[in-house]
Amino acid sequence: MAKLFEAPRYIAVEGPIRVGKSTLSSIIAERLHAQLVHEPEDNPFLHAFYDGENGAAFQAQFAFLIKRFEQLRSLEVGPNSRKVVVADYIFEKDKLFAYLNLSDPELDIYNRYYNFFRNQLPTPDLVIYLQATPEVLRKRLKKKGAASENAISEDYVEAVIKAYEHFFFHYTQSDLLIVNTTEIDFVDRNEDLQELLRKVSEPVRGTQYFLPLGGSQAVSA
Repeated sequence: MAKLFEAPRYIAVEGPIRVGKSTLSSIIAERLHAQLVHEPEDNPFLHAFYDGENGAAFQAQFAFLIKRFEQLRSLEVGPNSRKVVVADYIFEKDKLFAYLNLSDPELDIYNRYYNFFRNQLPTPDLVIYLQATPEVLRKRLKKKGAASENAISEDYVEAVIKAYEHFFFHYTQSDLLIVNTTEIDFVDRNEDLQELLRKVSEPVRGTQYFLPLGGSQAVSA
């Protein structure tokens, strides 16, 4: 008898800033009656980093590394748990930003701790990677108007997008659903949200691409 589809119990939503990962993870968690995990945002070194102070990038990155590790290590996930968990980030994002912001000597130290921490953490059953063009993300940043994001340059946004694209092009740690959100708005348009939720509720094996361009399209890789 064919094995029935078992819904993922640990789901993570990822993507660059203002792509909608926190909103989508909240909606999915509510629908699944799951524990919602928002990544830590309180970082005493973040403003200094945005202001370009010497050494602040290393301090901010390590603060995030420790907070993310402590949060994900405390999750009750795995074969012995029936709890459903939805997070709006994966631990690997920390390393992605480290390679954008740290010097080679700093990365040498950082990687020793990152590898030690990563080996102690669970891996999601399903990762949903949200994509959008730089133009769309810049519009969403401007619309949000968060004071802490005013110092983010257009070049930095594009660098983050490229880093995510490169990372997920090689990603094989779990099932992966890649969603292009450039032509949809699941925050303000309910029909876009319902279409996306229908896709998320279907089985995902390996890597699948969801390209909702005026209609549902999905391909596997």
